[in-house]
Amino acid sequence: MSSYVVTDPATGEIVETFPEATDGQIESALQAAASAATSWGRSTAPAERASLLRAVAELHRERRDELARIIVTEMGKPFADSAAEVDFSADIYTYYAQHGEALLADEPVNLGPDAEGTAVVKRAPLGPLLGIMPWNFPYYQVARFAAPNLMIGNTIVLKHAPQCPSSAAAIQKIYDDVGFPSGCYVNVYATNEQAAAMIADPRITGVSLTGSERAGAAVAEVAGRNLKKVVLELGGSDPFILLSTGDLDAVVDAAVAARLDNTGQSCNAAKRFIVIDELYDEFLERFTAKMLAAGSDDLAPLSSVAAASRLAAQIRQAVDAGAQFVAAGERHGAFFPPGVLTGVTADSDAYLQEFFGPVAMVFRVGSEKEAISVANDTPYGLGSYVFTTDREQAYRVADRIDAGMVYINGVSLDQAETPFGGVKRSGFGRELGRYGMDEFVNKKLVRSLI
Repeated sequence: MSSYVVTDPATGEIVETFPEATDGQIESALQAAASAATSWGRSTAPAERASLLRAVAELHRERRDELARIIVTEMGKPFADSAAEVDFSADIYTYYAQHGEALLADEPVNLGPDAEGTAVVKRAPLGPLLGIMPWNFPYYQVARFAAPNLMIGNTIVLKHAPQCPSSAAAIQKIYDDVGFPSGCYVNVYATNEQAAAMIADPRITGVSLTGSERAGAAVAEVAGRNLKKVVLELGGSDPFILLSTGDLDAVVDAAVAARLDNTGQSCNAAKRFIVIDELYDEFLERFTAKMLAAGSDDLAPLSSVAAASRLAAQIRQAVDAGAQFVAAGERHGAFFPPGVLTGVTADSDAYLQEFFGPVAMVFRVGSEKEAISVANDTPYGLGSYVFTTDREQAYRVADRIDAGMVYINGVSLDQAETPFGGVKRSGFGRELGRYGMDEFVNKKLVRSLI
C-alpha cells in the first residue's frame, strides 16, 4: 500500500491515496531537473526568474481558499491558520522576486592599494537540488526552500511528506500553470529509499530537509558519504524566558500564543517556559488558566492519532518521573487538550525532549544566570524568546543563548526577510532573507589582471 495517503485527522477517514513513484518516474524527474538546470541556471536572466516567482505568489493568493482547505483535511490545521500560511508563502515568493536580483549581484573584493588587477565574487547556481519537506507547514516550508533556489537558477526535485500529497500536487500545478520550464520544479512521491538514492545520484548537487532529528541524521549521513551540501532544519525545544514585565497578562497571552501555534506542532514554538522566582507563581496560575481555557475552544486535532499517542506517552513518562500535569480534559483520537507540566527535573527524559503538541513545561529560576543555564540545557538550539523590561538585560541574555534565533518581547515575528535556522541538534544552515540565497550557490571568485 502507498505511504502517500490523505487521512483526515479530525475523523480518521482516509480521503485519498496517491501512488508512490516508480523507479522510472524518479529517473525521469532527475533527468528533467538536470536538463533544465543548464538552460534555467545559465541562460535565463534573473529578471525572468523573478517574474515567474511573482506569478507563483499571485496564484497562491488567487487560490488561497482552495489551498487552505487542502491542508485542513491533510493535517488538521484550522482554516484561518491555513489561509495565513498560504499568505506567508506568497510573501516569501514575492520577497525573492523583488530582491533576488540584487542579492545575486556581483561582489567586488577590495584587494588593497598594492594589489594588481581586480577580484569579484560572482554567485552561480549549483544545479538540481532535492528538497525533503515536512507536514506541519505544507506550503510555507516549500516556499522558503524553493523560492530562493529557483531565483538563484537551481532546479528543484521536491519530496513532500507522505501525509501531504494533495498540497504537493497543488504546488506542482501552480508552477505548471505559471509557465515554469519543464524540470525546474518536479514533485515526486518518493519512498525513503528512493530519496536516499536521489541524494547519492551525481545529478543532485545538494539537499535540504526540514523534519525530525532522526530524518536529518539519516539524510546527512547519505549526503556526507556523497559529499553533498546539506541544509537541515530539525526539532526544537525553544525556551521562553520571563525576567520582568510591566504587563503580566500581555506576557501570558504571548506565552500561550507561542505554545499553541499550529496546535503546538511548530519547530520553533516556545515549549519550555523559564520564569524568574518572583513572577513564577502568578505567571503559572494565569498561564495554566489560559492554556486550559484554550481547550474549551474549537482546538484543532494534532496531525494524526499516532502523533497524539506519542505525546501522551511522553507525558506519562514525565509524570512517572515525578512531574505534575494538568490538562483541559481527556484526549480523544487525534484531539489533544492543552496542558501544563511542572516539576520536570533534569534527570527526567522529558527534560531533554521536544513536545510536539499543546503541552508546556514551566520552570522556576532564581536569577538571570540560572535562566540562561536552563535555557541552554537542551540538545536543541532553534529559537528562543526573552521577555524583560530591561533593554540591556534583553540583549545581554540574547547574546548568551545558544540558539539560531532570539525574539525579544514578542512572538510570531517571523518574516520573509529574516533568517530561519538553528544550531546544535536543531540542524544547520539558514533559510529566508539574504541568507537563504547563500546556501546552495557557488560563490565563484574571478581574479583578473586584465
